[in-house]
Amino acid sequence: MKLKFLAIALFPLTLAACQSGDIQKVGDVAVSVLQQQNADKTLASYQWSTTTGSAPKPLVLNFDDKGRLGISTSCNGMGSSWKIENNQIVTGHLMATQMACPEASMQQESVASDLFSNRKAPFVLDLKDPQNPTLTVISATGQKYVFTGKMTPETKYNAQAEIIFLEISPETKSCTGVAPQTCLQVRELKYNDSGVKTQIDKDWTLFYDQIEGFEHNPAERQVIRVKRYEIKNPAADQSKYAYVHDMTVERTTVK
Repeated sequence: MKLKFLAIALFPLTLAACQSGDIQKVGDVAVSVLQQQNADKTLASYQWSTTTGSAPKPLVLNFDDKGRLGISTSCNGMGSSWKIENNQIVTGHLMATQMACPEASMQQESVASDLFSNRKAPFVLDLKDPQNPTLTVISATGQKYVFTGKMTPETKYNAQAEIIFLEISPETKSCTGVAPQTCLQVRELKYNDSGVKTQIDKDWTLFYDQIEGFEHNPAERQVIRVKRYEIKNPAADQSKYAYVHDMTVERTTVK
């Protein structure tokens, strides 16, 4: 008899636990549906990358908000159109540069083609961690590839970039900003619409900030294209700008 009373007493708690679990599941489903509905904005807000086989560099996806998909591999660059339709990433014909590549890189390009060449690719977004979201894309053969997202600078800084060109000296110099550090030496360049240099600063200046994605080489003089973002409400000891390496325009080996 006591066992019956105990079972009856515990029943409301069990029911509450079940209801709580069901509510959580419904909430998770609702969040998942919302994430899929806003997928076009989410995909364009991050750069997505994954490793494939023994390729030396990751496979990187860049979805822009104008319907262009850029794919970076360990060798060739690739591109297509894209849109979201019926919870699928719909892509067009995949174009690519035609450099000869090592076998591992060629296999990586095959993965990219399998995923995004004239496809209606099923996908799943997981935004539980906004700093490290994942994008799972299912290939034509049913294989799943999981990409990890990194915020684009436009998303991170909530601003559009100003494009500038900097000539980077092979020689760095000791300098003191907030603390002692090593500074790049730079000169700003300007180009006209035809790509002809119209201005080169005469003197080298010390560059106290960091250029995200740029690697200095003491054996090279480089000209780089940089995206400069204005930081809203910077800290007292912080620069008002953030700099991101966009591309290397020139490289000259120095002795």
